[in-house]
Amino acid sequence: MSADSTGRFVGGRNWTLGVLTSIYLVNFIDRQVMAILLPQVKAEFDLSDTFLGLLVGPTFAFFYATMGLPLALLADRVNRRRLIAASLALFSAMTIACGLVAQFWQLAVARILTGVGEAGTGPASQTMITDLYPPQRRGRAQAIYATGANLGVLVAFAAGGAIAQAWGWRVAFIVAGLPGLALTVVLLATVRDPPRGGNDGAAPHSDAPALATVMRQLWRSRAFRYTALGACSTCFTAYALGSFFPLFLARSHGMSTSGIGIAMALIMGVCGGLATYAAGHFADRLGRNDQRWYSYVPAIAALAPLPLAPLCFLANDTGIALAAAVVPLSLTAAFIGPTITIVQRLVPLRSRATAVATLILIDNIVGLGLGPQFVGMASDLWRPALGEDSLRYAMLAAMAGSVVSVFGFAMAARHLRGDIAACEAGARPPASNG
Repeated sequence: MSADSTGRFVGGRNWTLGVLTSIYLVNFIDRQVMAILLPQVKAEFDLSDTFLGLLVGPTFAFFYATMGLPLALLADRVNRRRLIAASLALFSAMTIACGLVAQFWQLAVARILTGVGEAGTGPASQTMITDLYPPQRRGRAQAIYATGANLGVLVAFAAGGAIAQAWGWRVAFIVAGLPGLALTVVLLATVRDPPRGGNDGAAPHSDAPALATVMRQLWRSRAFRYTALGACSTCFTAYALGSFFPLFLARSHGMSTSGIGIAMALIMGVCGGLATYAAGHFADRLGRNDQRWYSYVPAIAALAPLPLAPLCFLANDTGIALAAAVVPLSLTAAFIGPTITIVQRLVPLRSRATAVATLILIDNIVGLGLGPQFVGMASDLWRPALGEDSLRYAMLAAMAGSVVSVFGFAMAARHLRGDIAACEAGARPPASNG
């Protein structure tokens, strides 16, 4: 890996992107393996759906989201590679700890600490990627990184389901945590933190601003406010579906753990990975002529699943339900590449990690914190009237988040070009008097 006279990396950026994507992959293995293990965890600890929603939702999401801001402030100031390595080691160790617990509260604590560790990887990785690639290639680069989520889901469901069925849920957690420890070594040995702003034609001309300053910058941007609305609403639906769809297949369609794992891996992993990459690719391609496509693409991804949702959740035939699930489940991460690209263009260089963490905070408090909890509570509330079908209708109701998401991204598109232009004008360094 070498650098040219400007300090910009001329070799190794694709390797760095690959390593960071692999870290995001194990991030999602450790995060999502819980979903395929819910039936076994529910049986061992005798939990209601409400408590299952608490375990996969607020228990993880609150600490993941709130710790993201201080860690992102740190990422705007320190070596990002070292921060990612420490965070990766923590959440990998805590995933292993999930397989060693004896009581439910211990599992909850381990999941909390998993969330704390994962909070330190995303914003730092995404700003490193931005510094590695020119603006016209960032949507695709961020989308490649985002496919780590889909690939992580693929491994979590396919391997996690098979391991859990053969050896139990505890072994599945232990196996899920091991790759992250190996990746920590790879990251420290082979990756360097790229210069900030190296592909923007300028280096930062000021220190990283205080959190309050970044918050004011973001609040003044209507494009950011509507993008955040669209993204958190997408996350509400995405986490609600991703967390409870395996339990839905087991309860309403009688599928085995390994069968569910294979189905989820093919839909969310393979189809989802292709959809996530395509969203970033087309946002870059269409955005060359009109930046609003960075908002239009996520809006289309939120709109497309709505006609299929009733068929997916209400069909009694398993084949029909799975076929109808392909579009809703495969598009759950399609918004990530375009929206991360948008947010980083709405703030100065030294505010990027904090801006991304702010979006992640909103997404996860609303999406991961409330989405699974909503489905769990609605399912328990409607069970006296609907019986085992209550989960079907609870998941269908969670699709309302996609409706709000379409509105949010469409409104963001109206303000995007003006807000980007205002930020770029304000970010120019002072003219020299020399």
